[in-house]
Amino acid sequence: MTDDARVTRRQPEELDEIQLAEHHPEFRIDLERVRFSPYFSRLSAVTQVISQAGASPLIHNRLTHSIKVTAVARAIAVTVDDTLVGSTPALSEPVSPGGCDAVVVQAAASAHDLGHPPFGHLGENVLNRLARDTLGLADGFEGNAQTYRILTALDVCDAAPAGLNLTAAVRTAVSKYPWTPRMEGLGLGDSPGASAGLRTADLPPGITREGDAVVARKYSAYFLDQDDLLDARASVPELQPWEQSLECSVMDIADDIAYSIHDVDDFYRAGILSQVAVSREFRGWLENAPALRMLDAPELEVAGVRNHAGEGLEALRRKIHRDDPWIADDDAFADAVSVVSEDLVEGLLSTVFDGSIAAERQLSSFTSRWIAHFERSIVAAPPGTPRTGIITLDRRAWHEVKVLKFVHKHFILNRPDVAMYQRGLSQVLVGLVGAFSDWLEDDHDRKRVPRRLVEMAELATHGYQRLAVERPDLLPDTAASTLRRLGHGRGVIDYVASLSDGQAIAVAEALNGRTDRLWDIGQSL
Repeated sequence: MTDDARVTRRQPEELDEIQLAEHHPEFRIDLERVRFSPYFSRLSAVTQVISQAGASPLIHNRLTHSIKVTAVARAIAVTVDDTLVGSTPALSEPVSPGGCDAVVVQAAASAHDLGHPPFGHLGENVLNRLARDTLGLADGFEGNAQTYRILTALDVCDAAPAGLNLTAAVRTAVSKYPWTPRMEGLGLGDSPGASAGLRTADLPPGITREGDAVVARKYSAYFLDQDDLLDARASVPELQPWEQSLECSVMDIADDIAYSIHDVDDFYRAGILSQVAVSREFRGWLENAPALRMLDAPELEVAGVRNHAGEGLEALRRKIHRDDPWIADDDAFADAVSVVSEDLVEGLLSTVFDGSIAAERQLSSFTSRWIAHFERSIVAAPPGTPRTGIITLDRRAWHEVKVLKFVHKHFILNRPDVAMYQRGLSQVLVGLVGAFSDWLEDDHDRKRVPRRLVEMAELATHGYQRLAVERPDLLPDTAASTLRRLGHGRGVIDYVASLSDGQAIAVAEALNGRTDRLWDIGQSL
């Protein structure tokens, strides 16, 4: 191993002669460990936004999404390393040691969605509610934190007792939100000279201050795994507490690009994007923007409550000003609405997708054109802004991504049929968490609990026992019964989150005494 802190692992490893002949073989090993992981394979059966079963096998799942994010991320990494590294203090050697390594970026992009539970973002929201309200886990459930837990604790390799034993660079690059849900003692102050380098007013979106603590809505590590995250980030001591590493910023932007384009791709293929409805909304805003801006309408801030065409886009414009004033620009927003209206609404959506070669070519042209445009739009983030990333999309492209994301959020996720289906899926997760929690506490049948669940509960319990000694302030109390309860709760969440969509539905049926796939289920538990 080299002395570079970025390539250090939590556990020492010996490399063979072939590996030593490569440049930074440690990063290549990390990439292979992620891609050979069963958690990575599982993503082929986890919903991205809409289920393949309900639409088409060509619809993206979490695996195909991750593969495409990796491709986009690599292209950006090469460009950033060639053109931006060293161009500003934020991209200098102390902050970005080694530049932007394309293999580190690929490993992080491949791993970034490992923690997503069954049923996409719906599953994430339901498990977070259950973890906090039902199981008493103060750090809840978060897909990014679950990814980090998989990489460092739940997955296995032959080189370490737990986790994949990844390098510090890759663990840091995976940490899109490099903090825990509640942080104390980080030196945050209200004066310009605060030791953490940020004032309360400068906190990035989604992070607030409550007394001496900083509370985050999204985060990349649970309390159990925060020491590992801090150890990884110590490899780049010049990073501010809220900053992503350069490679992490590349992965994050690539995820946004793929998400904004490929979801539209999916809904167009599935025939569930109504050109009439989308066109009405875009035309309504473009034709009545001045009047819409004058409205004092609280309902604009409530998802799903829209009385006139264009109100959804106007609510988005206001949200951008509220959440991201560092880049919000009304002219850029108007330009983004115009170009998306012309290319997507009046262009691609004006022709129904019929599966023909001509339709495939038109869709391919749309997708490749937008991705190439975004890949060329990467710039260094402006200094002194409440941002986590040290690179960003330029102002024009940033607003275009927001508008493209609006299309699927507004016209798909709010559909009554989708909402009804998702409500049913949420009950599957509620049933699974309740049933497995009860089973772990059943004195008469505890011996037959799935072995994997028992192991996860034991691993989490040991983690809480460690916290009771090292960070008791993060726990409600340190009684043995409390640590056992928390360990069981986290173990159940870890277990349910590791299921695919199909496994979750099949296991829920089995726990209710109804299944025709009993032996298939047994092999997956």
